[in-house]
Amino acid sequence: MNQDYRECNYGLLPLADIEAAHAGDPSAMDRVLRHYGSYIKKLCTCRFIDDRDQRHYGVDEYMQRHLEIKLITAILSMKLK
Repeated sequence: MNQDYRECNYGLLPLADIEAAHAGDPSAMDRVLRHYGSYIKKLCTCRFIDDRDQRHYGVDEYMQRHLEIKLITAILSMKLK
């Protein structure tokens, strides 16, 4: 197994939160976004090179907002029982 792999113990998001976010509850949608926030930030971390050719790592905020909007759209358009 890969030694860089780290097990995450975040737990599952309660189905009630997802259903409430789907119904349009803004506080439930906020809980969903906070739950997936660290994962989205990890996906959006990029290497930037400044004018002195020094490398810096940071979050691409445009990509982060884009993924958050995609998550919101997916939750609102999903079909529940």
